[in-house]
Amino acid sequence: MKSQEKQDPKLKKSKRSRWFWPMGLLATGMAGAAVVFRGCWHSKMSWPVRSQGRAYQVCTGCGIKRLFDEDAFRGYGPYSYELERLIAYDRARRSKHGASEPSTEHRSAS
Repeated sequence: MKSQEKQDPKLKKSKRSRWFWPMGLLATGMAGAAVVFRGCWHSKMSWPVRSQGRAYQVCTGCGIKRLFDEDAFRGYGPYSYELERLIAYDRARRSKHGASEPSTEHRSAS
């Protein structure tokens, strides 16, 4: 029987493939559990959008928003589903640090 296993690669392959599917399922389940407990990772953010005098980004996965600094070209501050809450955060932060309000001038995209 041992000599037949050495000669027949199908037996070795079938033995190995029995564990391939359950291990893949386990790995997928662990990744899914991490997303359920952690939530969205916000890895796919939209391009900056301007509204109410502020620039912000939106997560394309879950729709949460984050303020965006156009000069530094990066997001800042907390995440929130409500833009008004983010604007209030930004106003409080600017008044605390003595920074001026951002200009409300209209900027074209091109």
